[in-house]
Amino acid sequence: MTSQLLQAGLLADPTAAVVSLAVTVVTFVVSFLVLYLVGKSVLVRTTKQVLNQRDYSPAIVSLSSSIAGAIALFAAVAIAATVAGFPMILGAFATIFGALALGFAFAASDIVQNFVAGVFILKDKPFEIGDYIEWSGNGGIVREIDLRVSKLDTWDNEQLTVPNGDLANAVVKNVQANDTRRVTVDFGVDYGTDVDRARDILLDEAAKTDGVLADPEPAAPLTALGDSAVVFNLRVWIDPAETGAGGVKHALTETVMRRFDEADIGFPYPHTELVGSLNVNQIGRDATADD
Repeated sequence: MTSQLLQAGLLADPTAAVVSLAVTVVTFVVSFLVLYLVGKSVLVRTTKQVLNQRDYSPAIVSLSSSIAGAIALFAAVAIAATVAGFPMILGAFATIFGALALGFAFAASDIVQNFVAGVFILKDKPFEIGDYIEWSGNGGIVREIDLRVSKLDTWDNEQLTVPNGDLANAVVKNVQANDTRRVTVDFGVDYGTDVDRARDILLDEAAKTDGVLADPEPAAPLTALGDSAVVFNLRVWIDPAETGAGGVKHALTETVMRRFDEADIGFPYPHTELVGSLNVNQIGRDATADD
């Protein structure tokens, strides 16, 4: 209908029609620029203020600001088209946007999943940069958290690039999330060993080890009577932000072994005792084997 009216106007008075079209275009352009510039400024500034007040990460603030700018752009086009009298632009715009959104959803479903997971990781903070985490049989120190992937370093200085969707859907153990962490080491001694003496040595070496906290106190309960050993479970506490669990375990193992050797406390090893009788028959030199 509109196109028919424009054609009729052009045939009746071409100059007036051109002027009318020019006025409409100018109205659309001016309305779009004013709405976009003002709307983008207000939306972006408001979004940044709200998110910064709630202590969101810079990545989320930047992403949300970009989304706010895109919303301002689409809204400015729609409102300017309505003001200028271009209703057909709204229909075409909606159709194109819907088709693009549908194609993007099918083609980039995994990317969108990782992207959304990254937003929740940055918001919920199950781990932060510098934390050592373990998940699905893997482990590493978090070095970088992006919206799509996270990068970690292993103890062998190998870099792991993990999609955020994998981390969001797995059980993640953060060994540095709390102020203290318990470290346990099992020590087995021979049956017949003075249990109290062995425990005193364990607790003494625990107290001397660098990084072991005095509160909570170390403990060394007797936890098992094995086939060949009486087993103590030495339990100490560390500050995971300052001390590594591996270093403490290595130090305790070495110092306790030295002290047990000095105290003549044996480390047992698995052995099997055969009980029964054995008959030995001597065969004479002249005996020959049957063919």
